[in-house]
Amino acid sequence: MPSTPSKATQEFVPIKEVRDGIVILRNGTFRAILMTSSLNFGLKSAENQQAIITQFQSFLNSLDFSVQLFIESRRLDIRPYIALLEDRYKNQSTDLMKVQTREYIGFVKSFTESSNIMTKSFFVVIPYSPAPLQSRGGVADMASNFLTHKEHVEKAQKKLDDFEESRSQILERLSVVEQGLVRCGIRATQLGTEEIVELFYKIFNPGEIDKPIQIN
Repeated sequence: MPSTPSKATQEFVPIKEVRDGIVILRNGTFRAILMTSSLNFGLKSAENQQAIITQFQSFLNSLDFSVQLFIESRRLDIRPYIALLEDRYKNQSTDLMKVQTREYIGFVKSFTESSNIMTKSFFVVIPYSPAPLQSRGGVADMASNFLTHKEHVEKAQKKLDDFEESRSQILERLSVVEQGLVRCGIRATQLGTEEIVELFYKIFNPGEIDKPIQIN
């Protein structure tokens, strides 16, 4: 039987573009992403734990839109730290310090290889869906190919205005979520365009951490 051509990876990614810190999906909806701090709940007193739970419950009940809580767990990449120690080892001026540095490097390598040390990052995803536009078809779509230059400019300006309006709406939601988290004792900051691109790159390329690190 003839083999079916494999689809490009991009076809499985629902992201159309990332602009001004906003993720635009292929279905026309928008996403903003907050990265948050963690909270060591287990070390809190019983009274503080109950207060945090009550405040978080109040925060969730105050929302009139849905949010997604996302936790990324990733094995700690110790290689940059080892590279730093190797550089320090070369610059040690005494044999004793070189021996101690080398022993410490060996300890760190041994410890991280025997223990599965993970790092966790916490995110809140805020969605926004603009009002659906009436779809055109047939003759209307064909006619769009014959727009004048002025009409093309006006159409592009309208798309820009629509984006700015949607961006304004989602930023209002983001502010509500951020203030609610602060009241729970959690710091939050919005991811910018480059940070979002890096986050999704790591999500869709989990094996990148296993590649050799370049040390100058």
